[in-house]
Amino acid sequence: MSIAQNIVQLKASLPANVTLVAVSKFHPAEALLEAYNAGQRVFGESRAQELAAKQKVLPGDIEWHFIGPLQSNKVKDIAPFIHTIHSIDSLKLLREVNKQAVKNDRIIRVLLEIHVAREESKHGLTPDECRELLQTLELASFSNIRICGLMGMATNTDDTDLIEQEFHILHELFTELKATYFKGDDHFAVLSMGMSHDYLLAIRQGSNMIRVGTSIFGEREY
Repeated sequence: MSIAQNIVQLKASLPANVTLVAVSKFHPAEALLEAYNAGQRVFGESRAQELAAKQKVLPGDIEWHFIGPLQSNKVKDIAPFIHTIHSIDSLKLLREVNKQAVKNDRIIRVLLEIHVAREESKHGLTPDECRELLQTLELASFSNIRICGLMGMATNTDDTDLIEQEFHILHELFTELKATYFKGDDHFAVLSMGMSHDYLLAIRQGSNMIRVGTSIFGEREY
């Protein structure tokens, strides 16, 4: 199957409210262009340098999402064009994103990354840290960011019950925050969870944005 066929087939299988982020990290610009020509417009990258290089040579109407761990000193490289940053895990990072958004006269959409997986290697805020962050008074002064929802990853396991349980926790937190800190805020609407191996479980638990790479582009070439 070609990349184009994979995209078409995958999109046909998704509910209408689910956005597909094609995870294109480590794949060459030609591969992204093939997906683009098949109608895909939302792409996810996890390295600022690689993303900036691709953004220069690919069509201007691509919606770029940053999905990997982001260091504060790299924010400036992607601030001029990034659509959404999925991996916000500290007040310090939010502060920097806002600062660079101001410099570029833009509003940058962000998702708060929540850590629910069993693996220590995964990044993110615990649900309590997330609530704490949202109570920070300084947050109100960040005029150039828009918190649009949550992102999370489940444990990398074959235990589907555990995966569903973790996605369920994320969905519960999303619902709680929507009803408390984001009451009446239409922008807070994104729950980004689910990847190639578990997106169907994620959608079942309320995900409306999935990040899929391998099922579209095949195995990555390092």
